[in-house]
Parts: sequence; C-alpha cells; structure tokens
Amino acid sequence: MQNILIIEDEKRVADLLKTGLEENGYRTMVAYDGVMGLRLFRSYPFQLVISDIVLPKLDGFELCKEIRKSNVRIPVLMLTALGSTDDKLDGFDAGADDYMTKPFDFRELIARVKVLLKRDTGTVNRPPEHVSYADLSINFSL
Repeated sequence: MQNILIIEDEKRVADLLKTGLEENGYRTMVAYDGVMGLRLFRSYPFQLVISDIVLPKLDGFELCKEIRKSNVRIPVLMLTALGSTDDKLDGFDAGADDYMTKPFDFRELIARVKVLLKRDTGTVNRPPEHVSYADLSINFSL
C-alpha cells in the first residue's frame, strides 16, 4: 500500500482528501501546516505529497523546495485555490510535479495520483546491450 502525505490547513478539505484517498486504497497522514508537513515528511516514508500553497508557518512553495532538498524524486502535487498562470509557474519552479486548482473533481485527482505513483523513481532505464533483427546484430557494450 502506498503512503501519501496530505498537507492542507482547511480541515474539511483535508478530511475529504484523507477519506477519498483511503477509500481508493492509499494510506494517508495529514498535516495542517507547512512545518508539521515537513516534519512528517522527514520522519516517515511517503510515495507522494499533496500540498496546498497557502499554509500557516511555511507556505507550499517553500515547503516544496525543502522537500526537494531531501528527496528530488518524490512526486509533489500542489492542490490549491491559487490558479493564475504565475502561481502555477511558481509551483513548478519550486519543484512541484503537478498542479491542480480548487475546486476539483475527485476522479481527476485520483487519476493524477495514479499517474504520479506509476513513475518508477528507484530504477534507471538502461538501453539494451545487444539488439538483433533478421541478419543484423548490434552490440552496444563494445
């Protein structure tokens, strides 16, 4: 089962995310401010972070930058009411992998979560050492 960290200061939204993700087979932990979110991120293994931008104590942009200092590979999805192009670009510049605006369709959120979690962050795809087709053979390791 995959672990998702939810960092959202609005309890109603956090509860909705937690319930919906758990109903779809994920384990979740919730933090209600950026500092607690960073503390949980550093203390537990997560496969995905979903974060708001407007957070108490440490905003989502700075939080994402701190997460990237610790782990450049973990997917980060920003889920926020800030929907201008500049906000989105700031999110991507901070290290976010995806960005959704509120209000959102939960089915779309689940689809994006699945896509982000499909990424294999632990292995490197290597080209084959040898390829053959009909009477042609290429050895790349020489």
